[in-house]
Amino acid sequence: MILPFRQLFLCSLVSALALVSILPNLKSANAAVAGCPTPALSRFQRHKVVRGETLESIAQRYNLIPTTIIGMNPALQNGAIATVGSVLQIPPYNGVVVEVPRGETWRQVAAKYKVRADSLFEVNGCQQDPRIVFVPGVNWSPNGVITKSPLPTNTDTPNRASLSGYPLAQVATIGLAYGWQINPATGEVFFHSGVDLLAPVGSDVLAIAPGTVAFASDQGTYGKLVIINHSGGLQSRYAQLESIKVTVGQQVKKGDILGTVGTSGQPSSSQPHLHFEVRSSSSLGWVAEDPKSYLKK
Repeated sequence: MILPFRQLFLCSLVSALALVSILPNLKSANAAVAGCPTPALSRFQRHKVVRGETLESIAQRYNLIPTTIIGMNPALQNGAIATVGSVLQIPPYNGVVVEVPRGETWRQVAAKYKVRADSLFEVNGCQQDPRIVFVPGVNWSPNGVITKSPLPTNTDTPNRASLSGYPLAQVATIGLAYGWQINPATGEVFFHSGVDLLAPVGSDVLAIAPGTVAFASDQGTYGKLVIINHSGGLQSRYAQLESIKVTVGQQVKKGDILGTVGTSGQPSSSQPHLHFEVRSSSSLGWVAEDPKSYLKK
């Protein structure tokens, strides 16, 4: 017998009532893998409605659409208004909460809801086998029809033409490509969010385009990491470095030295390499792109 707090809502959608009951437990159960974002289910907020607020104004405050908040709060699902003093569950993004059906994986959930598998993976803290997931960018509706949520109006469209370059002095062999790969150390299938460019330890690592240093320090599995924000809503990441030669806030030009190749963090390739990523700004944060089209010597 399925317990009430685990009951499914139509196409495996966890009912909002169930969500309210399980969220406190999910905060501890859905811990992020080191170096990955905090899972969306651990980032829910509670909002206490005050006089003068409407569902629309609350949604606008959190950069959501009203139906997202309705889907997370059963008291609102029969046309009721958000009463003063009531407490609402607020998710970090537009989306729905789904229980992964028995015998299925979160990859099948991503395919069912037509969302990028890597986005679902990262939004849920890079967990290998979660049983309840937050599916970003889809829209709750009372008749169970799930549709794509509109992007916030202030979302920038990345200008891909603004980013082009190479992060090493010489073109390197790719040790591990972008996308779904088999970890050579563990044999597990995982999503590789960048490319590993083989290079000797100590080789100079170069900025591929002008930008501002947004991060320059140790970061979990990334090891010593430099992140540069570029124009057009794009970002480049240089990881597993031996040394860092820039500071946060520094303006860099194309070809400036950011650091040197190393083996810090938890490299997925056994040979020394630079782990390089390109990410674009979206309603879900910085989403990994295939770096191949940006790497030009």
